[in-house]
Amino acid sequence: MAKEELIEFEGLVTEILPDARFRVQLESGHEVVAYTAGRMKRNRIKTLAGDRVTVEMSPYDLEKARLVYRHKDERSSGPGRPPPRGGQFRRR
Repeated sequence: MAKEELIEFEGLVTEILPDARFRVQLESGHEVVAYTAGRMKRNRIKTLAGDRVTVEMSPYDLEKARLVYRHKDERSSGPGRPPPRGGQFRRR
């Protein structure tokens, strides 16, 4: 295994921690502390507790991870949520 190779896992965000970090429980049951990848920060992708995410980990440190993708679920735009407000104009 080369030094640059990363391992990808899917998991569930269980807790939001200070300094833009998250506690993620992987599908295997292992818990890691993950931080948001730069591309997600640049595109202002918000992550909440309960979101399904993909994380990358180095094979050398299996306690820390980088959060690289937030999966779109039916939870984000379900029937109980109001529609997005972007693009609506008030008429006088």
